[in-house]
Amino acid sequence: MADNNAQEPFRVLIAGAGIGGLATAVALSRISGIPNLDIQLYEQADELLEIGASIALSPNGMRTLEKLGVTNAFDDDAGFRGTSGIPQIIRHWKSNQVVSVDTYTSVSDPRHHTTRFHRGHIHAALLKHVPSSNIHLGKKTVGAKSDADGVTLFFEDGTKARGHVLIGADGIKSKVRQAFVPEHKLKYSGKTFARATFDASILEGKVPDLPEDAIHWWGLNDHFFASKLGKGQFTTVGSFDDPRSTEEIDKAVAWNQADDVSWFKEKYKNWNPTVKALSELTPYIRLYPNYVGDALPSWVISDRATLVGDAAHTHGGSFAAGGSLALDDSLALALAFKHVISPQISSPGPIGASAIKQAIQLYDSVRRPHTTRLLEVVHGQFKAKKPVYSSDEDAEKSLQTKVKGRPDTNWLSEHDVEETFFRVIGQSKKTPSERARL
Repeated sequence: MADNNAQEPFRVLIAGAGIGGLATAVALSRISGIPNLDIQLYEQADELLEIGASIALSPNGMRTLEKLGVTNAFDDDAGFRGTSGIPQIIRHWKSNQVVSVDTYTSVSDPRHHTTRFHRGHIHAALLKHVPSSNIHLGKKTVGAKSDADGVTLFFEDGTKARGHVLIGADGIKSKVRQAFVPEHKLKYSGKTFARATFDASILEGKVPDLPEDAIHWWGLNDHFFASKLGKGQFTTVGSFDDPRSTEEIDKAVAWNQADDVSWFKEKYKNWNPTVKALSELTPYIRLYPNYVGDALPSWVISDRATLVGDAAHTHGGSFAAGGSLALDDSLALALAFKHVISPQISSPGPIGASAIKQAIQLYDSVRRPHTTRLLEVVHGQFKAKKPVYSSDEDAEKSLQTKVKGRPDTNWLSEHDVEETFFRVIGQSKKTPSERARL
């Protein structure tokens, strides 16, 4: 494929039409300034339905949604923000006492407080900003390649797509990443999440001391989480240890696999009455094994290809950061293209391969150090030895130490990707004209 000219569209291929893929399409179309832009998304699902578990967007993700113009995600009933204004509350598994809280350090707008959605609802909010004609369903990516003239995506049905740039937004088990970085491997973290989302009316009058805020209950090894979501939904999540190896988990447990809820209720029956009641009222569970991978040495996986979201930073479900990170990736990538492409717009001619590579390199410089820091924290936890308790008193002391030693993640949840971008390009702050353009 020859590079684009005034007549030929500049075609961006996005593998995956989940949250990261849709956000990237929105960001590129509204911010990058690429002329004759033609974005095509390829999604393995046959339908885009409101399915999936809950998702939390922290202040960085909510700010980025606003910058992308996805204002419908801020509708009063779209997501749930805790009434206390506290981003995270941790209670003791048995006593139900508050043992730790997080606080915001620099979040002046309450609309940017951590917000919890049904994943399908935030996906639907993004979907309204992407033309349906640009989304191709039933296109499961099986391979990709890049050459001097362009990029190619290959699909399970035997078809392929050709473009100028490729963005892998196809999740933690990304086929795009595998095509360009085949040596990258995932490992099972030892934790699996059992999740459910359901109508909140199921709980009415049936749960003693049900908190208004989202709550994490920490046990000695297992955790339990519960929260209201937007649109009258509720979520319960249990996380538990599983000693099986990566190979055994791969064979035994599929992502989003339905499972018998009876063992879930049994697991939490001796916890405090609130958790016990929540687990007993949970109508079903689906399993999500947690995988992690090493930080990539570069997100410039070819001169014309890069990654966003879980495909780029394989941190698993740690700190509920995935959705917000993907949104920040999308904004940074669009800003990078804008920075590189803007000086060329007044001059006729194509966007060349060197400019594409330069934009991807700038994106890499903005985002990869931030997510590598996260992966260092995740791998530190992953490698930590499981404690052996000699007595109940010893176990309780260990839990208290673990709670007090929680990492401070405000650097993650309140990260300003736009400010980071301007710092990387050597500007201490945005000028008024730049703020207006963004």
